[in-house]
Amino acid sequence: MNSSDNKPVALITGVGPGTGSALVRRFVDGGYRVAMLARDAERLAALAAELPDARAFACDVTDSAAVDATLARVRVELGIPAVLIHNAVAGGRGSFLDMDPALLERGFQVNVMALLHLARALAPDMIAAGAGAIIVTGNTSSQRGRAPFAGLAPTKAAQRILCESMARELGPQGVHVAYVVIDAVIDVPWTRRAFAGQPDSFFMQPAAIAGEVWHLAHQDSSAWSFLHELRPFGETW
Repeated sequence: MNSSDNKPVALITGVGPGTGSALVRRFVDGGYRVAMLARDAERLAALAAELPDARAFACDVTDSAAVDATLARVRVELGIPAVLIHNAVAGGRGSFLDMDPALLERGFQVNVMALLHLARALAPDMIAAGAGAIIVTGNTSSQRGRAPFAGLAPTKAAQRILCESMARELGPQGVHVAYVVIDAVIDVPWTRRAFAGQPDSFFMQPAAIAGEVWHLAHQDSSAWSFLHELRPFGETW
């Protein structure tokens, strides 16, 4: 038997070059086998080649049939996930008068409906085990609808409320659901270009986010968090 067969399994969506990859690294370092979901097969393959306990599953989370097929593969190849981290995100800046409504529609599909589909598929096994964690990475758009964010905020608000409903139902059954409100510009190459000249302290580090998600997924059940806010020390709020 492979020694990794006894390791728990985490499934992480939205594995990109920033927070997603950092989440994968943190959970692999913590002794998990990780199922990585994203549309970019090449990026996933490169990360899987670097991390033997991370497995690439190229998948568009808005395609429910593809998600079902992927989850079936994950169960066969890795095992039943004990942790779900929904990090995939869609949306963008735009006034409600000017934006393409398709932006909002895709945001609901990725941010809300994909979460619903994944949670409905994975929660029953967690309930049966009496343990598990579902963690969602969100942002301050889930709490306020500023004018330029009409293409994102409605979907993130719906995502947060869905998480709260899930938490209230699943918590008494031993499954921890938490929502991470990220109030920051995350440090990735494109944000460094967009905010050129800002000091390092302006940016939030992906590895720091991953560390907090790890903490949430392993909180003692006597002191669970639901809404978990993160911001750099210098952020005005």
